[in-house]
Amino acid sequence: QVQLVESGGGLVQAGGSLRLSCAASRSIFSINAMGWYRQAPGKQRELVAQITSGGSTNYADSVKGRFTISRDNAKNTVYLQMNSLKPDDTAVYYCNAYMGPVYWGQGTQVTVSS
Repeated sequence: QVQLVESGGGLVQAGGSLRLSCAASRSIFSINAMGWYRQAPGKQRELVAQITSGGSTNYADSVKGRFTISRDNAKNTVYLQMNSLKPDDTAVYYCNAYMGPVYWGQGTQVTVSS
């Protein structure tokens, strides 16, 4: 079991940057995969980026080249660096951990103004 706490969301103008953090309550070294999802109003939750225990990453097409996911095992934290933000990136961003069961954080709001 693991608890996840996201932080770093906020209001930013289009073209700006934010870095989201996901702090885990236990070591993430052996967690199969950790990811960031987002859910905009009236839309389904979608995968944004994922990183495996081996460091492999994958991204949604809509964020490739703009977002970077990384993990710091020593700090039990996963990050999402978001650059060149667009209004369409506005959503609640959730961190998750896949350990067989899937665990979710409470989410952090990201709002990008035009």
